[in-house]
Amino acid sequence: MHRDDPADEKLTDARLTTRSSDAASTERTIGRHRAVEPPRRSLLGSTPLRVALATGVTCCLSLVAVTTARGGEDTIRPVEPLAEAVADRAAIADERASRSLDRDAAPTRVIPSPTPKPTPTRTAVRKAAAKKPVKPRRPRPVAGLDQAQMDNAKIIVDVGLEMKMPRRALVVALATAMQESNLYNLASDVLPESAQYANQGSGSDHDSVGLFQQRPSSGWGTVAELMRPSYAARAFYEALNEIPGWQDMSVTAAAQAVQISAFPDAYAQHEERATTVAAALTT
Repeated sequence: MHRDDPADEKLTDARLTTRSSDAASTERTIGRHRAVEPPRRSLLGSTPLRVALATGVTCCLSLVAVTTARGGEDTIRPVEPLAEAVADRAAIADERASRSLDRDAAPTRVIPSPTPKPTPTRTAVRKAAAKKPVKPRRPRPVAGLDQAQMDNAKIIVDVGLEMKMPRRALVVALATAMQESNLYNLASDVLPESAQYANQGSGSDHDSVGLFQQRPSSGWGTVAELMRPSYAARAFYEALNEIPGWQDMSVTAAAQAVQISAFPDAYAQHEERATTVAAALTT
């Protein structure tokens, strides 16, 4: 076909007129003729539609990625709709709450209180006190005596009371000890052995020892025995009981009957003091 062909030119003009309104069309020249290329159409259509589809695809991909991360790399669980997932989680929460209300409370640990100790009664207190050894109280000195003299006087009185001797016997014994040793437990300078025992001084009247200055050589007892105040007092009371009618005798006569002293009237001077001491120790 030649260029100057009127029919070819008319056809070309008609095509150009028909497709000139399409903004998306393009032209290309083929040889001596211009060919019209049809416009390319996008599969996604218009711009708003493309944006909506892209957003939907992105959301789906996100849900698929989250589901894949929770279920593992190899397992892809179907994604539940949002409303159904929220409803299921609310139901699970209600079920857990109801189970927690049905549970029994944990048992409370009970700590036993200490058993109160019973209050001791007066009888129990007295019995406990009776079991404890009571230290004897030292008597308060009277009648001008010192503590050592008063302690020896108490021994004499206690032995007499133990032997059921009357008070007059106590006065006779105290007056005798006041005259013989001044109520001190004396050793003897003649008997060195007597110094080995507890004593409160010494005398030199032959072999006389102790509170009553009794002589071992006269059969009153051994030196060790006579140096014990309780033994010496008992020996005196036993000898006094052997004298008939001593209860009707004067203090001097009764004491002389036992001691057989060279100065029989010396005992009388101690009778008043001896009576005071006996009363103080027996009251």
